[in-house]
Amino acid sequence: MKIDLTDTTSSKINKALVQGRRALGTPAVGMVLTMIIVTDEENAYDSLRAAEEASHEHPSRTLVVIKRHARTLRDRTRPHLDAEVRVGADAGTGETVVLRLYGEVSDHADSVVLPLLLPDAPVVVWWPVDAPDNPSKDPLGALAQRRITDLYAFEAPLAALETRVASYAPGDTDLAWTRLTPWRSMLAAALDQARTKVTSAAVESEAENPSAELLARWLQARLHVPVERVVSGGPVVTAVRLGTARGEIVIDRPEGPLATLTLPGQPPRTLALKVRPTSELIAEELRRLDADEMYAIALRGNGVKKEGKGRG
Repeated sequence: MKIDLTDTTSSKINKALVQGRRALGTPAVGMVLTMIIVTDEENAYDSLRAAEEASHEHPSRTLVVIKRHARTLRDRTRPHLDAEVRVGADAGTGETVVLRLYGEVSDHADSVVLPLLLPDAPVVVWWPVDAPDNPSKDPLGALAQRRITDLYAFEAPLAALETRVASYAPGDTDLAWTRLTPWRSMLAAALDQARTKVTSAAVESEAENPSAELLARWLQARLHVPVERVVSGGPVVTAVRLGTARGEIVIDRPEGPLATLTLPGQPPRTLALKVRPTSELIAEELRRLDADEMYAIALRGNGVKKEGKGRG
């Protein structure tokens, strides 16, 4: 069910949500959090689709904030708010409100969003693109327990990563870090099996890959060894090599959804290590809303060597 509201207010949007639930015969609110997506018109569809897929695991009220740049002088000087309310099958397992803000209203998006937050429920803000330099100080970010950015959306991701280091606050996280969860799990399992001291490490990836940089920093911080960054043909992270006195521990994924794990003195084995869609990354981030201490450690890791030439 969709309800379009033109030149509206937050109060009228709340009434439309109640009206939609009653029309579907579900007057109770069964959602566990509020997800705020701050994006532009170009990226709104893909972002909303990912959030709706994630809502099957985490039923939520999704508020999509789109700050529109009016084409005419009249529209620029006339602040107003348009909204599209979706409930039922049109909104995954929760509720969706697409907010389009014009004029001065764009500068006060937090005032529009605040009355629409679910009472006594956590708030998550996600910037698929154009994230602020300091998410926790952003007016919308200040409303949230969890703030999600994505370094992959920046033209210079490693420079943006350094900005994240300076502005980090508990509750911040980034999808470039979330993409590393399978790698981190497999590396931990490999070290448990090998039971030997790591003396060196290298992370191979395409150039300027933020996930590879975070992984290298995390390894340096946890293993206390220098970590070399090696440029490969990609895509994304392609291999991690851990040097030990008994030989190398290697996870190699040059392409496709399968990786090869090699441990000293053992035959190679094949592991599933696919590139996950955005919906799975968002669903993972919503499973726990407390501070991501490992992300903070990875941000501030030091001792990572500069990128070297590709192997082979």
